[in-house]
Amino acid sequence: QEQLVQSGGGSVQAGGSLRLSCAGSEDIFRGYVIGWFRQAPGKEREFVAQISRRGTSTLYGDSVKGRFTIFRDYAKNTVTLRMSSLKPEDTAHYYCARATFYNEPPSDADFDSWGQGTQVTVSS
Repeated sequence: QEQLVQSGGGSVQAGGSLRLSCAGSEDIFRGYVIGWFRQAPGKEREFVAQISRRGTSTLYGDSVKGRFTIFRDYAKNTVTLRMSSLKPEDTAHYYCARATFYNEPPSDADFDSWGQGTQVTVSS
């Protein structure tokens, strides 16, 4: 089975910045929407951002709009989530995933392949 491989993240103080990357083979990236989700202990999975097949359309969750930026390098089969002005409430395990269709709002049921997850911890 194909895999989405994540990198980046880590720990940072409030107000700082971190980056998350999602990478995969051409087969897993080309022609697919890529989304980011997060889940904290005791919380439901939350939509963070998504980007369309060619990167021409993006959508952000209300809690991260204006602070996070999603972009992709189609040729390199990578998607990056740039996170700035981080808050303690951003602390969560972050996952990238792919979907066939770009829907607003997105449905996590449409995402058929997921990365391994990356921890982001923001301290006060």
